[in-house]
Amino acid sequence: MDGKVYLTGAGPGAADLLTLRAVRVLAQADVILVDDLVDESVLGHARPDARIVHVGKRGGCRSTPQAFIERLMARYARQGRIVVRLKGGDPFVFGRGGEEIAFLRARGVDVEVVPGITSGIAAPASLGIPVTHRGLARGVTFVTGHTQDDGEPDWAALARTGTTLVVYMGLSRIASICAGLRAGGLPATTPAAVIERGTQAVQRHAIGTLADIAARVAADQLRAPSIIVVGDVVSLAHPESLLSAGNAARAA
Repeated sequence: MDGKVYLTGAGPGAADLLTLRAVRVLAQADVILVDDLVDESVLGHARPDARIVHVGKRGGCRSTPQAFIERLMARYARQGRIVVRLKGGDPFVFGRGGEEIAFLRARGVDVEVVPGITSGIAAPASLGIPVTHRGLARGVTFVTGHTQDDGEPDWAALARTGTTLVVYMGLSRIASICAGLRAGGLPATTPAAVIERGTQAVQRHAIGTLADIAARVAADQLRAPSIIVVGDVVSLAHPESLLSAGNAARAA
């Protein structure tokens, strides 16, 4: 009997931001391959007898090889098992979901995508920052802080898009990111924010400008995983009231 793989987004961090469909497939799963960034409490939706396999992937840390994860998914599915590949955020936003679905389909494995809320939207929202806003941002650009060959995106070109910039996996390069954006024409006074572990009870953040956000991050010792947001929409942040309300709701 053939099994099936669900490429499933676990959302931005807070366990109660999991989608109802994700909860349903977790309850059905025989095997769950879970990323390092997924909140452990999410696994409370799994069957007691489900096999949990941690396949951590985090920048700067030892990671499970992608090829091994792909082979593991296919192997379990061919054994007739229901497999959930559980990823932080959304599988198709810097989650290598496209690579995984192509690998599985090429081998005749039944696969379905269960979208999740990406941290690039949820983390700013937790501070009251809309990534688009009439009169301030005509669009939003999601970009990774580094490329596959360990290079960097063309920050000067991105600065000229006129959109809010949301940078994933860029914390270690924040100084060069800010310098590149300023070289592309963004004023030093452009608002910027860094949000660590967005939507979780342990969330921390720094708010400043392109001129000082790197220094603020260093002073506050913010760590990955963090999202960087650059643009005038950051000026709409109301972190104190929103964070206290969110933490109170999670504690209740």
